Amino acid sequence: MNRQDKQNVVETLHTAWLEANTGVVTHYRGLTVAQMGSLRRDLRSAKVHMQVVKNTLARRAAEGTGFTAAEEFFSGPTAIAYGNDPVALAKALSDFAKKNEALKILGGVLDGKRLGEADVKALASLPSREVLLSRLLGSMQAPLSGFVRTLNEVPASFARTLAAIRDQKQAA
Repeated sequence: MNRQDKQNVVETLHTAWLEANTGVVTHYRGLTVAQMGSLRRDLRSAKVHMQVVKNTLARRAAEGTGFTAAEEFFSGPTAIAYGNDPVALAKALSDFAKKNEALKILGGVLDGKRLGEADVKALASLPSREVLLSRLLGSMQAPLSGFVRTLNEVPASFARTLAAIRDQKQAA
């Protein structure tokens, strides 16, 4: 790789990492090309990018971004996955790592803060964004729907009382 290619890689990564808020650093030694392709497909479906990069180029690209917190993980055969959905990224990598022991999750970064391997696995255990939003919406609607049921109960009980009086008079 010549100097210009290296500069292009650094600029591309730097720009991508400025836009991304989450990254996970992995070691991929022992994965076959087919397994790596499968991992990339899984990540692409989760809207996550992954790049195998030299550690010196990764350190240069991380300068001025939130990824500087993950610099201590840049050693060995490094592949870096990055995106904007931390839960989807962590889930995709953790699921793949469970099936393929050759993929080692070292740690990562979330909004400029360093994450350890345990933190990434904790992120993977969280429900997806859509599930969390639906739970939030349900909890926001609960008091309102309870209030509506209470308001509806007043005319309903009045109607039941009138029906009971009518039935009582018809029976008498």
